[in-house]
Amino acid sequence: MASAKLLSVNLGRPRPDGDRKAKTGIYKEPVREPVEVDVLGLRGDSVLNKRHHGGKDQAVYLYAVEDYAWWSSELGKELQPGTFGENLTTEGVDLTNLSIGDRLEIGAVVLETTAPRIPCATLARRMEDATFVKRFMAARRPGAYFRVVRTGSVRPDESITLQPYEGERIGMLELFDDYPQARLGEDSVRRILAAPIAERVRVQKTAQLTALLVKRS
Repeated sequence: MASAKLLSVNLGRPRPDGDRKAKTGIYKEPVREPVEVDVLGLRGDSVLNKRHHGGKDQAVYLYAVEDYAWWSSELGKELQPGTFGENLTTEGVDLTNLSIGDRLEIGAVVLETTAPRIPCATLARRMEDATFVKRFMAARRPGAYFRVVRTGSVRPDESITLQPYEGERIGMLELFDDYPQARLGEDSVRRILAAPIAERVRVQKTAQLTALLVKRS
């Protein structure tokens, strides 16, 4: 990660969610000026469906330009930063192989990995492809959600430094691949619950553990 950097900072304003009456903040556009990052994410960015998005444990979503290159080849068209609704687009960071608790230092800001992104119908509407949720899951390039450990401002071209988590490593794909099948065993679920995962994931995995214990009894 010697040359890792922040390629793009992206903000979204409310826009219609396909042909629905509801609006969405998934349509994000790059900005060049510094943007403040607080514990709830980037100032000026819209998070409208707060039941499934946003909050302190999913305050910032990152996607890698390397994964965009793969998608551009797969789809046969160039995809620009912000297309998948990420707040920050990175270069030189292997987001897919991060583990829960890994930290990224970007300027004054420190972010901690909490969960992979699970795609929803909003992304499919954004991509104008009803099959895109399945395609995104099959690609296994989810990007990552982060909580904000240290606030500050970010701007494009800032360098990124990785601070690996010192506890047991729970990889992005271990969580991503277990959704929605919930096939992991009791020991694996307990390992995940011991990590600093996002609260929404914790609720899911706690229910999964409860089901496993009931089944065992």
